[in-house]
Amino acid sequence: MIEDPPLVTLRRPTRRPSPAQIEALKGVQTGFLVDAMGGRGALDYRIGALAGLPADFCGVALTCHAGPCDNLAVFAMLPVLAAGDVMMVATDSYVATAVAGDLLVGMARNQGAAAFVTDGCVRDIPGLLGVGLPCFSAGVTPNSPARNGPGTVGLPIVLGGVAVETGDIVVGDVDGVVVVPFERIDAVIARLPDIRRAEAALDAKVKGGLGVPDFARAIFEQGRVREVE
Repeated sequence: MIEDPPLVTLRRPTRRPSPAQIEALKGVQTGFLVDAMGGRGALDYRIGALAGLPADFCGVALTCHAGPCDNLAVFAMLPVLAAGDVMMVATDSYVATAVAGDLLVGMARNQGAAAFVTDGCVRDIPGLLGVGLPCFSAGVTPNSPARNGPGTVGLPIVLGGVAVETGDIVVGDVDGVVVVPFERIDAVIARLPDIRRAEAALDAKVKGGLGVPDFARAIFEQGRVREVE
């Protein structure tokens, strides 16, 4: 016989990026971060910023698996939250009920949270606008969850198709949310100057009238395009 699990399984954070690492990624476009990680790292496109709230944030992931139709574990995050944490709440993409509303997110703001991100839904939009915390979700519904558990806090999750661990850096903007794994933070920071230079150079060419980039022109010149009738 399988024993009933604990209501919440919690692992307190044991690693955290340095203030310098967080500062180095603050304000960086999510597209640049993705380019620095080989073209991946962004959450599913359906997880978007709520209109009327700030979309820009950069902070440290604190993970939670709440499961479908339940948010007990989300409340269990509150005593563990540190200033600058991003609440990363996985619900197995359950969207029939909300996983948080303005009161829970307001408590998170009071604990110093930098943002709230979930693959589920949120509710109480007028109140969330008053709270003012960046909030990314898969949708909005007034349906309310239960608080029964089980759930986890601080353990690895998958959210929006991306593996997330507590201590990763999470960056959001109007394009979406990107997760920079803890082990790759320094490598991403090191690549950003080259990516910024390349982007600025191409941007200048486009503004100067560029219509066809060199690599696209080359595939014609090299005979690698076959035209058919």
